[in-house]
Amino acid sequence: SPMFLGLPLMALALTLPWILFPTPSSRWLNNRLLTLQGWFINRFTQQLLLPLNLGGHKWALILTSLMVFLISLNMLGLLPYTFTPTTQLSLNMGLAVPLWLATVIIGMRNQPTAALGHLLPEGTPVPLIPVLIIIETISLFIRPLALGVRLTANLTAGHLLIQLIATAAFVLLPLMPTVAILTATVLFLLTLLEVAVAMIQAYVFVLLL
Repeated sequence: SPMFLGLPLMALALTLPWILFPTPSSRWLNNRLLTLQGWFINRFTQQLLLPLNLGGHKWALILTSLMVFLISLNMLGLLPYTFTPTTQLSLNMGLAVPLWLATVIIGMRNQPTAALGHLLPEGTPVPLIPVLIIIETISLFIRPLALGVRLTANLTAGHLLIQLIATAAFVLLPLMPTVAILTATVLFLLTLLEVAVAMIQAYVFVLLL
């Protein structure tokens, strides 16, 4: 993790966003910001847990917290002079592996038959059975890797593109002002896209978990 004034930026970027979220008050009515935040979290939890049965709803807190955590890190990382922890594979794998392992272990413990049944799709021809079981097992173990790498790659690629196009616009300004303005327009549109990507990637990560 990059250091600044002897402080690891990773630790700073991970702990700082929590100060930005308003904490609920003990009053009867909240202010506008709190109401908006509560509405967003409720809507998201509702959306996320629709396909799950009631037993899965006890995961609401950890999943919604993870979503808010990732979305705040991704969004704040788009500001200038900030460090995005989610562009580091170490952090993403650290989130993906334990949570994936938790789902696998809980599946094996609570419903072993159904959990193992996923390794073999229904109606498979007999000669293909051993091959398919091996393929499905490999795909199960690749899942956490895919989760971590997807988040890292998307955010790193976006940051790199913004960096390159911004540099291009900066260099072209004295040489070719018209081209520089066009490049700056592309940069603006790309930034909007990156804001969307920052939100979507957080949602996708939690959804696939």
